[in-house]
Amino acid sequence: MKPLRASLSALFVRLQGSDMKPGSKYYPLYQHLVQCQQETITLAIADMEALITGQLPTSAWHQRAWWSNRSTGALQAKAWIMAGYHTDEINLEQRTITFKQFQAEYRIQQVDGEITWDQVAIKALRKHMKLTQAQFAEKLGVRRQTVSEWENGIYHPDRSTNRHLELVAITENFQPRISQSDPKSNTTEGETNILEQS
Repeated sequence: MKPLRASLSALFVRLQGSDMKPGSKYYPLYQHLVQCQQETITLAIADMEALITGQLPTSAWHQRAWWSNRSTGALQAKAWIMAGYHTDEINLEQRTITFKQFQAEYRIQQVDGEITWDQVAIKALRKHMKLTQAQFAEKLGVRRQTVSEWENGIYHPDRSTNRHLELVAITENFQPRISQSDPKSNTTEGETNILEQS
Protein backbone atom coordinates (compact mmCIF):
# COMPACT_ATOMS: atom_id res chain seq x y z
CA MET A 1 0.00 0.00 0.00
CA LYS A 2 1.33 3.46 -0.90
CA PRO A 3 1.88 6.00 1.88
CA LEU A 4 -1.10 8.32 2.32
CA ARG A 5 0.92 11.45 1.49
CA ALA A 6 2.21 9.95 -1.77
CA SER A 7 -1.25 8.76 -2.78
CA LEU A 8 -2.84 12.15 -2.08
CA SER A 9 -0.06 13.91 -3.92
CA ALA A 10 -0.73 11.70 -6.94
CA LEU A 11 -4.43 12.53 -6.73
CA PHE A 12 -3.58 16.22 -6.61
CA VAL A 13 -1.42 15.91 -9.72
CA ARG A 14 -4.16 14.09 -11.63
CA LEU A 15 -6.70 16.74 -10.68
CA GLN A 16 -4.53 19.69 -11.71
CA GLY A 17 -5.83 19.49 -15.27
CA SER A 18 -9.42 19.86 -14.09
CA ASP A 19 -10.82 23.01 -12.60
CA MET A 20 -12.92 23.76 -9.53
CA LYS A 21 -15.20 26.27 -11.19
CA PRO A 22 -17.29 28.92 -9.39
CA GLY A 23 -20.92 27.88 -9.63
CA SER A 24 -20.26 24.17 -9.19
CA LYS A 25 -22.10 22.59 -6.26
CA TYR A 26 -19.06 22.06 -4.02
CA TYR A 27 -17.13 25.20 -4.99
CA PRO A 28 -18.19 27.02 -1.75
CA LEU A 29 -16.63 24.18 0.29
CA TYR A 30 -13.44 24.38 -1.78
CA GLN A 31 -13.34 28.17 -1.32
CA HIS A 32 -13.95 27.90 2.43
CA LEU A 33 -11.07 25.44 2.87
CA VAL A 34 -8.72 27.54 0.75
CA GLN A 35 -9.47 30.64 2.81
CA CYS A 36 -9.18 28.87 6.18
CA GLN A 37 -5.42 28.21 5.84
CA GLN A 38 -5.44 25.95 8.91
CA GLU A 39 -3.64 22.65 9.29
CA THR A 40 -6.80 20.91 10.49
CA ILE A 41 -10.42 21.99 10.14
CA THR A 42 -13.43 20.26 11.67
CA LEU A 43 -16.78 21.00 10.08
CA ALA A 44 -20.23 19.74 10.96
CA ILE A 45 -22.02 18.13 8.03
CA ALA A 46 -24.88 20.57 8.59
CA ASP A 47 -22.44 23.48 8.32
CA MET A 48 -21.25 22.15 4.97
CA GLU A 49 -24.83 22.08 3.77
CA ALA A 50 -25.08 25.71 4.82
CA LEU A 51 -21.90 26.49 2.86
CA ILE A 52 -23.21 24.99 -0.36
CA THR A 53 -26.74 26.29 0.36
CA GLY A 54 -28.19 22.89 -0.40
CA GLN A 55 -28.55 19.37 0.89
CA LEU A 56 -25.86 16.73 0.80
CA PRO A 57 -26.97 13.24 -0.29
CA THR A 58 -28.20 10.84 2.36
CA SER A 59 -25.02 8.79 1.95
CA ALA A 60 -22.99 11.76 3.25
CA TRP A 61 -24.75 11.38 6.60
CA HIS A 62 -24.55 7.59 6.86
CA GLN A 63 -21.69 6.20 4.73
CA ARG A 64 -18.01 6.79 5.36
CA ALA A 65 -17.25 5.92 1.75
CA TRP A 66 -18.84 9.18 0.61
CA TRP A 67 -16.02 11.06 2.37
CA SER A 68 -13.20 8.99 0.89
CA ASN A 69 -10.32 10.77 -0.85
CA ARG A 70 -10.69 9.72 -4.46
CA SER A 71 -10.17 11.46 -7.79
CA THR A 72 -12.86 9.86 -9.95
CA GLY A 73 -16.62 9.95 -9.62
CA ALA A 74 -16.58 12.21 -6.57
CA LEU A 75 -17.00 15.94 -7.11
CA GLN A 76 -17.08 16.47 -3.35
CA ALA A 77 -13.61 14.91 -2.88
CA LYS A 78 -12.27 17.09 -5.68
CA ALA A 79 -13.29 20.15 -3.64
CA TRP A 80 -11.14 19.32 -0.60
CA ILE A 81 -8.25 17.71 -2.51
CA MET A 82 -7.89 20.73 -4.82
CA ALA A 83 -7.92 22.94 -1.70
CA GLY A 84 -4.98 20.90 -0.36
CA TYR A 85 -6.86 18.81 2.22
CA HIS A 86 -7.87 15.22 2.82
CA THR A 87 -10.51 13.82 5.15
CA ASP A 88 -8.63 12.79 8.28
CA GLU A 89 -11.43 11.84 10.68
CA ILE A 90 -14.99 10.91 9.75
CA ASN A 91 -17.28 10.93 12.77
CA LEU A 92 -20.77 10.08 11.55
CA GLU A 93 -22.04 9.68 15.11
CA GLN A 94 -21.14 13.28 15.93
CA ARG A 95 -21.82 14.26 12.30
CA THR A 96 -18.48 16.04 11.92
CA ILE A 97 -15.67 15.71 9.40
CA THR A 98 -12.07 16.72 10.10
CA PHE A 99 -9.97 17.82 7.14
CA LYS A 100 -6.18 17.93 7.31
CA GLN A 101 -3.70 19.60 4.97
CA PHE A 102 -1.41 17.37 2.98
CA GLN A 103 1.80 18.05 1.13
CA ALA A 104 0.77 18.75 -2.45
CA GLU A 105 2.88 18.15 -5.51
CA TYR A 106 2.69 20.85 -8.16
CA ARG A 107 3.80 20.14 -11.71
CA ILE A 108 5.13 23.41 -13.02
CA GLN A 109 5.60 23.86 -16.75
CA GLN A 110 8.77 25.51 -18.00
CA VAL A 111 9.59 26.69 -21.52
CA ASP A 112 13.13 27.80 -22.40
CA GLY A 113 13.96 27.85 -18.69
CA GLU A 114 11.10 30.19 -17.79
CA ILE A 115 8.05 29.30 -15.72
CA THR A 116 4.74 29.20 -17.56
CA TRP A 117 2.42 31.13 -15.27
CA ASP A 118 -0.63 28.93 -15.51
CA GLN A 119 -3.06 28.05 -12.71
CA VAL A 120 -0.71 25.46 -11.16
CA ALA A 121 2.36 27.73 -11.09
CA ILE A 122 0.41 30.66 -9.63
CA LYS A 123 -1.04 28.55 -6.84
CA ALA A 124 2.36 26.99 -6.12
CA LEU A 125 3.93 30.46 -5.83
CA ARG A 126 1.17 31.64 -3.49
CA LYS A 127 1.58 28.55 -1.31
CA HIS A 128 5.36 29.02 -1.30
CA MET A 129 4.76 32.55 0.03
CA LYS A 130 2.26 31.16 2.59
CA LEU A 131 -0.39 33.69 1.60
CA THR A 132 -4.15 33.51 1.29
CA GLN A 133 -5.69 34.44 -2.04
CA ALA A 134 -6.60 37.85 -0.60
CA GLN A 135 -3.06 38.50 0.65
CA PHE A 136 -1.55 37.34 -2.63
CA ALA A 137 -3.93 39.60 -4.55
CA GLU A 138 -2.87 42.57 -2.43
CA LYS A 139 0.77 41.74 -3.10
CA LEU A 140 0.13 41.79 -6.85
CA GLY A 141 -2.26 44.74 -6.83
CA VAL A 142 -5.22 42.78 -8.17
CA ARG A 143 -8.60 41.64 -6.82
CA ARG A 144 -8.87 38.41 -4.82
CA GLN A 145 -11.43 37.23 -7.37
CA THR A 146 -8.78 37.63 -10.07
CA VAL A 147 -6.41 35.31 -8.20
CA SER A 148 -9.23 32.80 -7.77
CA GLU A 149 -9.97 32.93 -11.50
CA TRP A 150 -6.29 32.41 -12.33
CA GLU A 151 -6.02 29.42 -9.99
CA ASN A 152 -9.15 27.88 -11.47
CA GLY A 153 -7.98 28.36 -15.05
CA ILE A 154 -10.84 30.69 -15.94
CA TYR A 155 -8.48 33.45 -17.05
CA HIS A 156 -4.73 33.69 -17.54
CA PRO A 157 -2.46 36.58 -16.54
CA ASP A 158 -1.49 39.01 -19.30
CA ARG A 159 2.12 39.54 -20.37
CA SER A 160 2.82 42.37 -17.94
CA THR A 161 1.42 40.34 -15.04
CA ASN A 162 3.57 37.39 -16.09
CA ARG A 163 6.62 39.63 -15.78
CA HIS A 164 5.43 40.80 -12.36
CA LEU A 165 4.96 37.20 -11.24
CA GLU A 166 8.46 36.39 -12.43
CA LEU A 167 9.89 39.26 -10.37
CA VAL A 168 7.92 38.20 -7.30
CA ALA A 169 9.16 34.63 -7.78
CA ILE A 170 12.77 35.85 -7.88
CA THR A 171 12.28 38.06 -4.81
CA GLU A 172 10.69 35.18 -2.88
CA ASN A 173 13.39 32.72 -3.98
CA PHE A 174 10.84 30.57 -5.77
CA GLN A 175 13.25 28.50 -7.83
CA PRO A 176 11.81 25.12 -8.80
CA ARG A 177 14.28 22.57 -10.09
CA ILE A 178 13.69 20.20 -12.99
CA SER A 179 13.40 16.67 -11.68
CA GLN A 180 16.43 14.62 -12.74
CA SER A 181 14.14 11.66 -13.31
CA ASP A 182 12.10 13.68 -15.81
CA PRO A 183 12.98 12.57 -19.37
CA LYS A 184 12.37 16.14 -20.52
CA SER A 185 14.92 17.60 -18.14
CA ASN A 186 17.57 17.97 -20.85
CA THR A 187 15.32 19.82 -23.30
CA THR A 188 14.07 23.39 -23.45
CA GLU A 189 10.66 22.32 -22.24
CA GLY A 190 9.87 20.33 -19.14
CA GLU A 191 7.94 19.82 -15.96
CA THR A 192 9.07 20.72 -12.48
CA ASN A 193 7.74 18.82 -9.50
CA ILE A 194 7.42 20.92 -6.35
CA LEU A 195 6.30 19.71 -2.96
CA GLU A 196 4.66 22.48 -0.96
CA GLN A 197 2.65 22.38 2.25
CA SER A 198 -0.84 23.48 1.22
